[in-house]
Order: sequence, then structure tokens, then C-alpha cells
Amino acid sequence: MSDQESCRIRVLDDATVTRIAAGEVVERPASVVKELCENAIDAGASRIAVAITSQGGRITAIRVTDDGCGMNPEDARLAFARYATSKITAIDDLFACETLGFRGEALASIASVARVTLVTKARSGTGIAGRRIVNLGGDIVDDAEAGCPFGTTITVEDLFYNTPPRKKFQKSLSAEIAFISGLIERLVLSRPHISFVLSHNTRQIISVPGGDLGDAIIHLYGLPVARQLIRVTGSGTRVRLDGYISPPSLTRKNPYQVYISVNSRIIASRALAGAIKEGYATLLPADRYPLAFLNLEIIASDVDVNVHPAKREVRLSREFEVRAEITTIVRHSLASACLIASEPERIPADLPHETQELFPYRIVAPREGGVHEPSRNDRFATERQLRLTETESMIPPGSRLPDLEIIGQLGNLYIIARTGEDDLILIDQHAAHERVLYEQVRERSLRDRATQELIEPVVISLSPRECETLAAAIPLLAQEGFTLDAFGPRNYLVRTVPVLLGRNIEPGEVRELIAELIAPGSGKGVDAREHIRRIVACRGAIKAGASCSPDQCLRLIRQLARTENPSSCPHGRPTMVILKKRRLDQLFGRI
Repeated sequence: MSDQESCRIRVLDDATVTRIAAGEVVERPASVVKELCENAIDAGASRIAVAITSQGGRITAIRVTDDGCGMNPEDARLAFARYATSKITAIDDLFACETLGFRGEALASIASVARVTLVTKARSGTGIAGRRIVNLGGDIVDDAEAGCPFGTTITVEDLFYNTPPRKKFQKSLSAEIAFISGLIERLVLSRPHISFVLSHNTRQIISVPGGDLGDAIIHLYGLPVARQLIRVTGSGTRVRLDGYISPPSLTRKNPYQVYISVNSRIIASRALAGAIKEGYATLLPADRYPLAFLNLEIIASDVDVNVHPAKREVRLSREFEVRAEITTIVRHSLASACLIASEPERIPADLPHETQELFPYRIVAPREGGVHEPSRNDRFATERQLRLTETESMIPPGSRLPDLEIIGQLGNLYIIARTGEDDLILIDQHAAHERVLYEQVRERSLRDRATQELIEPVVISLSPRECETLAAAIPLLAQEGFTLDAFGPRNYLVRTVPVLLGRNIEPGEVRELIAELIAPGSGKGVDAREHIRRIVACRGAIKAGASCSPDQCLRLIRQLARTENPSSCPHGRPTMVILKKRRLDQLFGRI
């Protein structure tokens, strides 16, 4: 047997290498849109139109049209070659690269796994006609003159036709359209002067005419959000910051609306997003995130853009200094802005008339921690939530909770109680009520839709990507008691909610609930209906910081005692901890 026959290592053929490499650049249809739009931006386009065509629940074609500089026939053919680019000539050029693309592999990677038709005409050319080139799986199958306007149009069809595993693991049509919508949102925010249009089967999803960043935010998020934003501008030694951030009264449960671009290149960076949040310091709770639309201008030599083939990340040579300067600029911007919420919180309309005070705000002296009698408004707010989950007053036999005597409430968060054996129990009031709500929501959704019509329908405004995600979730939401109707471009009217949320709910609460449902990455590991139930339970439960009277504490514990699993909330957090009397005696050296 020869050495050649016994060798198990083989050199892969060029076609296989190209398809494997394409997987790093082209992960899904949104990757195609990203690469083609970035090429259009680098070509100096002032208008970019993206048209998505689908059939049978799958994306069948992607067309990107721009009015950029276009290509002559020679460049158009060469554009399909791997590592052919007009952006750089040597490795040192990366340290001064101002274009979005530079690797010269995007179009080649796309063409290796799809049918690509390129129609282009150069503005600087002397010929009358443009060029039409068709590339199938990496091979040019047609090359001829074509009548076309200046600029470039690229149509991608049969994506992943020759890589079935990649095609098989694509997400649902609504999810893929949401990915593309989110990508266009980020491009609009990083290049607001460019006009962008995104359509799906002739239905227009995004249309931004081009202008400044403020104009782009209004088109994507609406005037109510844009009016609340705080202008951020400032410079340090390493970075110049420009854009907008939200006041502490306008936050999200997830950081998915923190948009950062470095030298107008959209990126994902937990470190830089963390620096923005650090600028808020104690103005934001630990589990809340601001809205941010910021561009960082950093010296090109301090930024390494050659980190990942998809160019999602950058590496900063002086990241610590950059983060510190970002935090300082954000903090100074907040310090110079008025942070008082523009609208006072509404007093629920279903409270007795005499509880509706003339002035919605009170100033009270700070108190020491301990047990205290809650104010009248606090009692009514807690009472309303407890009434929604009140069933029978008797604790059923076989309850997993012992008989408890209420001692008081600690920090408007923990109920302090003791057992008949003098063991001490601390109960997390939010987690406890969340468990009660969850089991009732689950039980009622199995019996009926448990729908409650709102006294005042709530209008919520969403971004284009959120709209696409929500549209796919509306049938599931309806099964859990939500009725949402389209109410103009990117607006929805919420008419009903699950009965356990009550007839009167703040618009902000509805917006937060919907945002949590459709946030990227939420609900992993559970089915959609289960995810909705958990969020409804969390949002409808008594909040941490709510004052409870001794009687209300007792009623909450009785409700918890009637649940199947009183020891944990739906998310797995414990609802209570117990400190045995024997352990207390040990701590004090009595035994």
C-alpha cells in the first residue's frame, strides 16, 4: 500500500472550500441583505431599496437596488471573484479603512450558495448600456449588455439550494423578516442621511427618506418616543460621542434597543453597551436598560475591524479608556437634562372617588426600615391586585405551607412570618403573588380565553422589527386573552388583556409586556404560550416595593397556600426561605 493510499488527510476541492467559507458570511437571508446593503453604502448610494419575495412560508428572492456609482463590465465580472475588492490593497490599509466592506468575499460567498443576478451601470462609463451577469453556484452562466439606470441591482434567488442543511435550519418566515427589519433599522440609524425602503411582497415595512438621526428615530419609533430623548454630544481623548439616549423614565427590560455604531459601522458590543448603562449609575434599576442611538467616532488606528467575517464585532486597542469616556459623557448629558417624567402616573379609574387626590405627588420624610402602615393609595393599589387573585378564603387540606403568623413587612419586599414552632420565614411578596397568578392564568387559559375588556383601549407604537415579530405572535396572544388590532402604521390597539391583569392597566405596562414578549432571545427553552403566561404572571403580580398591610400580607400567604407549588415562582426563583429556631439558637450560642 502506498503512502498516498494510506493518507487520511485530504485537500478539499475549491467548490467545497467556497461553500464552507460562505457559511461564515451568509448565515441567513438577513446576512445577504447586510452584505449587499453595505456594498451599496460603500458605493456612495443615497437611496437603497430592499425587496423581499416569499412563497409557501419561505423567502424566495432578495433584491437590493441602489443609486451608487455602479460598475463597468470588467469590475462586475471581477466582483464575483473571492478576495477581489476595491476597498484595500494591503493589510496596512485596514488601520485606515473607512468603508464597511474590505474582505472581497461577500458577493462570492453569496453566489456560491444561490443564483445571483447582477445588473449594473457605472456613472463614469462612456457606454449607453449597462451589464447583466448571472452567477449560479459560483459559475457565471450569462453575461450580456442590459438597459438599466445608473447604479446596481442584485437579485438573490434559491438561497442555499446547494447546501440543504443550511436551508433546513432557517427560522420561520416571520422570524426571518423580523431579522431583516432589525438589520435595516440599524443601518438607518448608522447612516441616517441615506434613504432606505424595505418591502415584503410589495407590502412596505420601512420607508425612511433620509435626513439626520432625529428624523430617522421619528420614522422608526414615532414622535412620542423621539420627543423624550436626550441629546448626547461630547468628546474625550479617545472618543467622540453623538446621538440620543432615553431618560430614566423610558426604559426596556432588555438591551435590544441599545444601538451603537463605531465610525458609522453597526456593531454589537456588551462592553460598550455596559459603559452607556454605567453612565446612568443609580438612575436605572439593575434589570432595566435605556434606549440609546449613539455613534462613536474613534481614531481608525485604535479600531480593529478584522475580527469576524461578518464584521459584527470590533476590537478596541484602548477599550478601558473608551468605556470610561463614554460613561462620563453620558453622565454629563443626563446631569444637564430635565429627567422628570413628562406625564404623571394615572390614578386607577376604578378606585373610590374620595381616593383620587388633587395632587398626584407627595413629599414625605424618609423613614427607617421596618414595619409601617401603608398609605391609602398604596393600600388600594395592593388591594386591587389581591382582589384579582382572590378565590376562597379557606386553605385546602394538604397545603404545603404551615400555619403562619404575620410579624410584618421588611423593605416593602419581604413578608416576615413565624410558624407554630417559632421558625422564621421570609416570603418574597412579588415571587409569591407571581406563583399565584401563574397557576390561575394557566388554569383559566385551559378552560377559556379569560379575556377582560379594557376600560380604555391602549395604543402602543412599535419599531418595524417589533411589528413583524408581533404580527406572528398575535394568534398566540389571542389564545391567552390579548386582542390587538392594527391601528395605523406600526401602531396597535390593545382592546383586551387576560382577566387577571384587571380592567385598568397603564399604557406603559402594556407596552412593556408586549416588548418583553417579542424581545430577541426571550422565552428560550419554553413554548410560546408558556412564555406568555409567565410574563403575564410577572407583570400582574404585586411589585417589589409595594406596601402591604398585615391583613393583605395574610391574604397573600393564604392565596399562596392554595397553589400546587408554593415554594418557587414560575421562573424558578424561591418564594420563601426559612430560618429554623434551632439555627437561631445556634447562632446566638444558646445550644
